[in-house]
Amino acid sequence: MLSIYHRVARGAPPPPPPPPPPPPPPPPRDRGGSGEAGSRQPPSGSPPPVPVPPLPARGVPGRRRQRRARCLAASSLAASPPPLLSLPAFSLRCLSAMASGASAADCLREWEELQEGYQRIQDNHKLYKQKLEELTKLQDGISSSIARQKKRLKELSLSLKKCKAHASPEQQESIQETQSLIKERQNVFFEMEAYLPKKNGFAYKDEYEKFKLYLTIILLIVSFSCRFLLNSRVTDAVFNFLLVWYYCTLTIRESILINNGSKIKGWWVFHHYVSTFLSGVMLTWPDGLMYQMFRNQFLSFSMYQSFVQFLQYYYQSGCLYRLRALGERHNMDLTVEGFQSWMWRGLTFLLPFLFFGQFWQLYNAVTLFRMLQHPECKEWQVLMCGLPFFILFLGNFFTTLRVVHQKFQNQNKDTKRD
Repeated sequence: MLSIYHRVARGAPPPPPPPPPPPPPPPPRDRGGSGEAGSRQPPSGSPPPVPVPPLPARGVPGRRRQRRARCLAASSLAASPPPLLSLPAFSLRCLSAMASGASAADCLREWEELQEGYQRIQDNHKLYKQKLEELTKLQDGISSSIARQKKRLKELSLSLKKCKAHASPEQQESIQETQSLIKERQNVFFEMEAYLPKKNGFAYKDEYEKFKLYLTIILLIVSFSCRFLLNSRVTDAVFNFLLVWYYCTLTIRESILINNGSKIKGWWVFHHYVSTFLSGVMLTWPDGLMYQMFRNQFLSFSMYQSFVQFLQYYYQSGCLYRLRALGERHNMDLTVEGFQSWMWRGLTFLLPFLFFGQFWQLYNAVTLFRMLQHPECKEWQVLMCGLPFFILFLGNFFTTLRVVHQKFQNQNKDTKRD
């Protein structure tokens, strides 16, 4: 060591390292089996081998002792803890660290994209709020302007009526033309108001029409079953209760639709009130001779009425669709259980069905009034059912006649002008 130190201090090159010792020769195989476990070298990176206790020599053959030693060594290796860091484990941990670093970068990149999208959403929402405020102001301005115009047109029409009595013939013609223009202007305003925000009337109107159609079909099926298949007061009570609920719902929904802008004649609303009262009286009518005398006639009338209402819905909805497309009717107009002026085009064939049903109502009223003279008639329901049937006949018949008469008069005026 001292000589090497002196050589390094003097700048002389160090002597070459000694050559490595030659590898030891492989141990000879012991067929007796006692020295194989101790002669094998463990692989690099693996835990040191567990010493195998010597086996007592009991005259056991060598191979059997060798197998037993191997089993003991394997069990001891399995029970011993794994090394802290071996080469395969280290490489796996490095790969997992690299993978975790790559996924974190992707997550950060995705967060940046989300931040950009969030900023765009905020900007668009601010723009939407500004446009919505502008639209709301514009809608309010249009609504107030239409209200002022309608008020002034109403005042002008009243003053024109007062001036028409003292005006000359030429002035009367101009006043009449102005009045017709005022009516057209009111219809235009009515159409404009339909596109302004309201209580979602169109969706409610469509739901009302579907409700009428479905309940009409159900009533037709139930009345047919009660008339020809079932003969029980319980099923009749269920049918009458369904009628009461149907007409009550119609009256409530129609009042809402009138507030939403639907044009429904006053009689057709009152017609449903009378029908509700009639169905309620039929529901309370006890089973007896008088009830059985009128039962089949009432169920047959109910079947026919449901059939006519189905025809009215089918053809009135088609007629309303055509007139709305032509701009001659409003979108909130409804199908009704009668005849109105706008149904004239292509729907005159409904008039015979309507008149037949109205005279059937008169026949029901006459039948009930005759039943009052029966010696066994003691129920008050007979009179309380006869009066509503008579009122329904009068209202439906004369309302239909008035509409038809007005339509003929308008057609005659149009032909004279042409």
